[in-house]
Amino acid sequence: MKTAAFLYPWDVVGDPGATARIADLGVQQVTLASAYHSTRALTPRHPRHRVVTAAHAAVLYPVDEERWSGQRLRPYAAGDWAPGADPYGEAAEALAAAGLDVHSWVVLAHNSRLGADFPDTSVVNAYGDRYPWAPCIARADVRAYLTRLAAEAAVRPGARGTELESCGWYGLAHLHAHDKIAGVGLGDAAQYLMSLCFCPGCEAGYAGLGSTGEELRAAVRRALEPAWASGRSSGAGWPAVEKLIGTEAAAVTLAWRTRTARTLQESAVAAVRAAAPPGFQVLLHADPSPYHCGANAGVDPGHVLGVADGVVVPCADGPELLAPFVERLAPGAATVVAANLGVVSGMGGSPGTLAADAARAAARGASELRLYHAGLASDADLGLVRAALRP
Repeated sequence: MKTAAFLYPWDVVGDPGATARIADLGVQQVTLASAYHSTRALTPRHPRHRVVTAAHAAVLYPVDEERWSGQRLRPYAAGDWAPGADPYGEAAEALAAAGLDVHSWVVLAHNSRLGADFPDTSVVNAYGDRYPWAPCIARADVRAYLTRLAAEAAVRPGARGTELESCGWYGLAHLHAHDKIAGVGLGDAAQYLMSLCFCPGCEAGYAGLGSTGEELRAAVRRALEPAWASGRSSGAGWPAVEKLIGTEAAAVTLAWRTRTARTLQESAVAAVRAAAPPGFQVLLHADPSPYHCGANAGVDPGHVLGVADGVVVPCADGPELLAPFVERLAPGAATVVAANLGVVSGMGGSPGTLAADAARAAARGASELRLYHAGLASDADLGLVRAALRP
């Protein structure tokens, strides 16, 4: 199977040995970040640094000023953590020279600085709290910003394709700096309720489907009271959401969120394709449960495979999430279903079982592999990856 490794530009720029080391792993492709959220990242082998602190979400290339002229919302430039005029372009050129295909990696609806600078753009939960890391994708200005960003950050010189992450709803689960929200154990049903947006636009959307925002907000608060009292929530999956707030209310929230996410995904992919040369591949990081939030946005598998050229599916806990996508593949289609596997043992990855995990993913219908993350992995982890890919 074709295998790609994720990288940041700072893993490559300034390290003359980086490209040969990545090529020697046995991967054919690098998925290289061109627009990314704030992070603190280890660089175990770089000759100039060991830790890179990206203070805020930023693009890692020079923006097209004409594209963004007059726009209230626009990308932020990187600081000194990504030196040079075009760190993405410099890294991409070096990787291509080493014989690797380069695809861009674009994080969309995950941007804490945007929410800090423009609070009105953020998701608002049932208690009135804003999530500055989570832009509300129902807002017209946010959607316009994300669509412009998708086209520009995806179609970089030399890129043969792109992977769009966070192309949908974000929510409570964020792993914010120094997170301290684990005092109450929230299952995925309660996480969903805490991720519902009640900004004016979303309340209007609920009303158009027959339920007022105030009714839904009250239902969410009632449903979550036992969790705050006991320290844990019960139930998992969509039936648990329906039990917590009622079938009709749950259906209204899901209908609004699914429609909003679908149309954003359609617009983002269309914008990328309009800017890209023929044959440019567009994949979405996706979870097959439509109500899920986060970097792997919940999608309707049948719909998303009719929009994008394929999906990148989280498989850290096993290959089960591949099935809903594989079941909807058209016979003979060239659609990509890539299994995303962790290979950083310190972050819960299993580089030592990569060969077996890849075989299980292939047996479930995966056509490609993604390895997270070659820049963060230790030498020992990379040695295990190399042994799996070059037996």
